[in-house]
Amino acid sequence: MLLYLDTSALVNRYVRESHSDQVLIWWRSADYIATSFVAYAEALTAFHRKEREANVPPDLFARLIAQFRDDWEALIRVEVNAELEPYVLDLLERHPLRGFDAIHLASAVALHERVHQEAKENLVFACFDERLAGAARAEGMLVYPG
Repeated sequence: MLLYLDTSALVNRYVRESHSDQVLIWWRSADYIATSFVAYAEALTAFHRKEREANVPPDLFARLIAQFRDDWEALIRVEVNAELEPYVLDLLERHPLRGFDAIHLASAVALHERVHQEAKENLVFACFDERLAGAARAEGMLVYPG
């Protein structure tokens, strides 16, 4: 299975939230894990916000960032470039998505087309935003959570 994580799902891998256990199960069961390059800035922003709001000890925060950066290198990262433009335009004409959500879904759709043609690999889209999940379902994707 190729698991695509939007930023909300990715952050749950590192920060204890209501869906963290499920994300860890998905993470461990996936053959490959992918996300968009926009998730790097979004995730780091979320981590820094949590550090400030929850008074995370500096050593714990440093370990979290180090783990994220190590994992980041192993992920399939979909570049945000001109190749995504037609996907973004097409998706926004059909779904009321926010900007980065449109980029995440366009990244997953483009990746799915490429991977499915080459390896017949199934892509599962993981997110915790119902509007984005609904758009992914409408695009024919298997979505976690169901």
